Amino acid sequence: MNNTLQKYLPELAVAPCFELIKTHGVHLKIVNHRVTRHGDYRRLPNGLHQITVNASLNKYRFLITLVHEIAHLVAFEKYGRRIKPHGTEWKRTFQHLMVPFIRPEVFPAQLLPIIASHFKNPKASSSTDARLSIALKAFDEEERKNSYVYELPQGCIFRLYNGKLFKRGNKKVKRYECIELSTGRLYLFQPNAEVELVK
Repeated sequence: MNNTLQKYLPELAVAPCFELIKTHGVHLKIVNHRVTRHGDYRRLPNGLHQITVNASLNKYRFLITLVHEIAHLVAFEKYGRRIKPHGTEWKRTFQHLMVPFIRPEVFPAQLLPIIASHFKNPKASSSTDARLSIALKAFDEEERKNSYVYELPQGCIFRLYNGKLFKRGNKKVKRYECIELSTGRLYLFQPNAEVELVK
């Protein structure tokens, strides 16, 4: 397991992550890329705790995702199964578990202030924090082919990974109003949503 983790985590995060996995009896599965999620936690019918994390994540997003999912397990065990999945108890647990990793030996200097800011009030997904998501994306191995919604000119047409076409509208507080061309329905997009510019 240690050797496997070395491939996916920053070097100095391997041993503490391995300890978390052992201590909490986690069955870790590293899976192919899923567009809709970075990872997930499930308690299996036999009582085992299974965490899956996408193999395609860079080392820093992998670490945050792994600890995010372990925080679900720990919070449920400590506070019971009736808590909200991303409620106060989970946030406190996630913050507590991440503290040992938020240091320059683990994360690059340019990420540290953004990560520290994120963990003042962690979101349900690192992708919903646009600033953190964009900062983490800079460490992806493959070159980004798509555009972020916030980079597109107003009124342009773009395509999602599922082929649906949208027209970019105005920014409303933090998100962008976009109209699906086939239905005329209005959707709100995070600024860091990756899309393909059509025209």
